[in-house]
Amino acid sequence: MIALNEVLEKIRPVDDAAKRRARARQRQLTKPPGSLGRLEDVSVQLAGIFGTDRPLLRGKTVIIAAGDHGVVAQGISGYPREVTVQMVHNILAEGAAVSVLARSMGVDRIVVDAGVAGELPVSPGIRSLRIGRGTGDITQGPAMSRPQAERCISAGMELAIEAADSGADLIGTGDMGIGNTTPSSAIVAALTGRPPAQTTGRGTGRTPAQLAYKIEVVSKALEVNAPDPGDPLDVLAKVGGFEIGVLAGIALGGAMMRRAVVLDGFIAAAAALIACSLSPATQDYLIASHRSAEKGHRVALSRLKLRPLLDLGLRLGEGTGAVLAMPVIEGAAACLSDMATFAEAGVSGRAPENAR
Repeated sequence: MIALNEVLEKIRPVDDAAKRRARARQRQLTKPPGSLGRLEDVSVQLAGIFGTDRPLLRGKTVIIAAGDHGVVAQGISGYPREVTVQMVHNILAEGAAVSVLARSMGVDRIVVDAGVAGELPVSPGIRSLRIGRGTGDITQGPAMSRPQAERCISAGMELAIEAADSGADLIGTGDMGIGNTTPSSAIVAALTGRPPAQTTGRGTGRTPAQLAYKIEVVSKALEVNAPDPGDPLDVLAKVGGFEIGVLAGIALGGAMMRRAVVLDGFIAAAAALIACSLSPATQDYLIASHRSAEKGHRVALSRLKLRPLLDLGLRLGEGTGAVLAMPVIEGAAACLSDMATFAEAGVSGRAPENAR
């Protein structure tokens, strides 16, 4: 298993010279400056990631990590814990939203059992890590041991490296885990210093009274475990989740391989906070696919300084937002790479400002 320190040492800043060349090329393309809006920003980011002012994107892969959470015993979710394993079966059977979207958009899919409590079949369609049979109840003690947290991240890094070696230039992060908005809320609160009331949302559709209780649960988890915000592995081990750790590792591995990592929603952003706390340079390899309806997602994105591409009111998870954003990212790269310049097309450029 690859060592965390080995990956952290290999993560380098993106190529600023390529970004400058991409900005210069954008000014020469047959359009008014800035008229492609966010597509221009994304294309420049891609230029920095891939080290060229004409990035060519090849494969697309979404990695969906599944795990269960002991805190579900506290009644914080509208669904029982066994739904996690049932939904993994549904994803494998092509019946889930992410399955349908990935198939329709030509995105390869990897499903990972990071730590599901129930039994899953031995199948070529699923990678079994089984770091544990669900995490501990974070209101009673830590979610996992520190060695387990390290295993999660190492496994995620290896998955990202494998995806990159298989031709994926866009690597999406997805999750499946009943109750995982609760540990995500705790992670975001711990790493940003914001109170749980600002990082905890409705999840699967909590009523106002249920939301107030959920905030109390997150507050208790933070009080019981006292995670150290200066030690992201401590935060993951004490209030995190197996699948969250895997997603953090995917972000780090993707950055090491100089690939664009497309974050899904709230859980993916919580994982990204852990990754960027371990390696700040990772942040420039991340693209936020969408703005979740979960209010804690806004807190996480603000800390990560990421602007989401889409705002569709999504709060499903599974990697659905990441998959939906991938064609937009491909379009950004294609416009930068393939559009004609004014000179190539024989089109007159912008008139001088003092022209009458």
